[in-house]
Amino acid sequence: MTADPTPWLDAWVPRSLLQLPAAKPVPSATAEGLTPVRLRWRDGRLLLPEPLPQQQAPPCRLVLPRLVDPHVHLDKAFTWSAHPNLSGTYSGALAANLEEHQQRTQTAVLERAERALQLGCSRGLRAVRSHIDSLGPGAEASWQALLELRDRWRDRLTLQLVALVPIDHWSTPDGATLARRVAAAGGLLGGVLVPPCRGATVRQSLRGMLRLAQQLGCGIDLHIDEADRAPAAGLRQLLHVLERERPPLPITCSHASSLGLLADRPLQRICRRMAASDLRVAALPLTNGWLLARRPGCTPVLRPLAPIHQLQRAGVCVAVGGDNVADPWFPAGGFDPIALMASSLPLAQLAPWQRLGLAPFTTAAAALMDLAWDGVIREGAPADLMLLEASNWSEALMSPPERQILIAGHWWRPPTR
Repeated sequence: MTADPTPWLDAWVPRSLLQLPAAKPVPSATAEGLTPVRLRWRDGRLLLPEPLPQQQAPPCRLVLPRLVDPHVHLDKAFTWSAHPNLSGTYSGALAANLEEHQQRTQTAVLERAERALQLGCSRGLRAVRSHIDSLGPGAEASWQALLELRDRWRDRLTLQLVALVPIDHWSTPDGATLARRVAAAGGLLGGVLVPPCRGATVRQSLRGMLRLAQQLGCGIDLHIDEADRAPAAGLRQLLHVLERERPPLPITCSHASSLGLLADRPLQRICRRMAASDLRVAALPLTNGWLLARRPGCTPVLRPLAPIHQLQRAGVCVAVGGDNVADPWFPAGGFDPIALMASSLPLAQLAPWQRLGLAPFTTAAAALMDLAWDGVIREGAPADLMLLEASNWSEALMSPPERQILIAGHWWRPPTR
């Protein structure tokens, strides 16, 4: 880096995220898919990346676009200490969550979510989609706090908001009123669909939700099949409805955990149906790996996690999210996309040196959230980068490395307290 009017840096860039004009030769890459380049920027935009000559000393840093987390819960983050779920069970998490929701205040949500966004931005996030508990005493406080933070952080980080309620609520007068407020705020309609998924009743609720979203022009993001039984029960109901009336809406299926319990052939069939219905999937391996398939005194051998590789092969857009951070649903986390990437290595066997292993944190995550920039480093792209003190993927993933964050061409310095 330099004080030159046109700043620059030399670093490794994943070849799968580098785009050069067709006339430019394809630069060589390491076995880990990294290419050495010089990046320059002006007026908040990248200039044409320049591959470094072979005779030049290799860089000692790695550049990624600022990353994307497509599924978090900012309203309840950092509540574990006051509302722990020591059993680690789904039912225990739900009970503790409901207890916390009864006591939730706008000030508390503001403080927790501000802390979360400070951490996320300093660790390289540029966009976050947060689900909000939107029914009950803490709902109004949560929405007011997060709408305030969305405006406060607008120049540094994109925040999308999803109203999380039981799906049958959208078919009620109160649900329609809530949906209009959510749509007016640019949010998405959300809901929970887990076993038991009783046919006609569930399908009726889904139709009502889809029609309401279509009327209001807003997307949908469902918590679906976050379960260790009845594989793909919710997805089968959703597909039944979509294959008869598919509104032109972006629909995300978050979790899809029990889908991974299907045998190969039925799994392939349902993945193809999901692709044909243009469904998107937010896989959440950390929380699901922690909560699901628990049996006292037993280590789970078969884990219900979204089958990312099989979904990708079928043509489904799949992103990976951090989900819960230090709340009753998951006691760890930290809004660090590199730590999430490292944790996904053993759980989902996603290798970031492979294009499809990196996409769930970069291009696919941006596509799921319909962001203007896909995360590919090219001429004219936003100068929004994460500079890691690492010269290969192993150094980046061994422990979250030191990093610098470039936002619109300016190095970001977190505010001092």
